[in-house]
Amino acid sequence: MTYLLALDQGTSSSRSIVFDDEGRLVAQAQQELSQIYPQTGWVEHDPEEIWRTQLATARIALANAGLQAHQIRAVGITNQRESTVVWNRKTGRPIHHAIVWQDRRAEPTCVELRKRGLAETIQTKTGLRVDAYFSGTKLKWLLDNVPGARQQAENGELAFGTVDTWLIWHLTGGSVHATDVSNASRTMLFNVHSNQWDAELMQALDIPAALMPEVKPSSAFYGELRADLLGAAIPIGGVAGDQQSALFGQAC
Repeated sequence: MTYLLALDQGTSSSRSIVFDDEGRLVAQAQQELSQIYPQTGWVEHDPEEIWRTQLATARIALANAGLQAHQIRAVGITNQRESTVVWNRKTGRPIHHAIVWQDRRAEPTCVELRKRGLAETIQTKTGLRVDAYFSGTKLKWLLDNVPGARQQAENGELAFGTVDTWLIWHLTGGSVHATDVSNASRTMLFNVHSNQWDAELMQALDIPAALMPEVKPSSAFYGELRADLLGAAIPIGGVAGDQQSALFGQAC
């Protein structure tokens, strides 16, 4: 029998689920995720805790299913979408807590974009209204406010990602820096007509291109899990943001 392992990294918890080849739930595990509120309107997560809890639940789910890693055909990832992480490419360590999708600290940047007359251009290219909800303005805040971050980014020393990208990086031992179209489309930096990061929007937010992950289809090969994590190398075969994956899963 074929088994699949789903990694579901959400706002309030990390969860892992094992399914059989008929889509039946075999086993699962879940751990809560700490919520950090530095001040009113700000919400953060510890990226290291995201990684620890996601890996722990994967191990527990396999144990609960009575399976070995070599019995898992592929891994899929679904995730909270607009939450933003920046980390050092050499060490894999985040430069700051993740800024969570609800966080409003980037609203002044959005006001500035509207004043510059960019709202219509952004909506035409990305399908999104200018709002602090999306990842692009969160990324700009990190580059502008974490000491040394902008220079390191321009030197190619840093990597940006939503939570899927952060997990893929660690699952593959830092060999893959990628996201899928559903997560990329929530950054306010992705042109949904060309399926590429948009140079004009990147320039508008002063985002160095060296930060950005490769964008792949939701169903694609995203590399293999390091064999030492679960006991065998397993291909990552699919990635999608939580709401898009739920829509697909409900056959909409």
